[in-house]
Amino acid sequence: MSDIIREVDEELRRERLIRIWRDYGAWIVLAAIALVLAVAAWRGYEWYEARESAKVGTSFEEALRLMGDGKAREAEEAFAKIAREAPRGYRALAGFGQAAEAGRTDPKAGAAAFDALADDRSLDSSMRDAARLRAAMLLVDVAAASEIAARLEPLMARDSTFRHSARELLALARFKAGELDAARKLVFEIMLDPETPPLARNRAQLLLALMGGGPSVVQAPATQ
Repeated sequence: MSDIIREVDEELRRERLIRIWRDYGAWIVLAAIALVLAVAAWRGYEWYEARESAKVGTSFEEALRLMGDGKAREAEEAFAKIAREAPRGYRALAGFGQAAEAGRTDPKAGAAAFDALADDRSLDSSMRDAARLRAAMLLVDVAAASEIAARLEPLMARDSTFRHSARELLALARFKAGELDAARKLVFEIMLDPETPPLARNRAQLLLALMGGGPSVVQAPATQ
């Protein structure tokens, strides 16, 4: 009896499969073909991206070599081309390289290029903050301390990645402007902050010495 029931069940399953294939077979074949084509297209895209990235990587290395050789104009042109044509990640790096090269001969032009990167909302926030810091660095010798302060203010927040560098740069700007009290205050903040990196604390001590405060007026915080 159980054999008869099993045979009936198998027959019913076969009929059901035949009916499904008759009604939907064409759609199943089309779906399978679409899946194969999609996989092939994705693999082709990955191959194309890898090839283009390799080409851009070579161009980026050449631009860096030109920068290292002191060929500012050629390096800037190479970075500019990459910034126009390369994939997004390389475009951002090339933009930084182009701005740095421009700043070597014209600090204000370089700062303007970094400002453009800082305003580019397609970049992540850390890269935009890095561009703000680099712009202020280029202008520290040619701009008023108040302008440097305004530029660095967004980077001075407690949770800012660049707060130590920003505070150090602003102290330098205040010192260059002859605003010694404000500079000393910033130096003290740098040296008393337990999270200040050792090199930044050492530079702060040197700056304090230059201001006549003596290198040991403020001691580094004790380690826990």
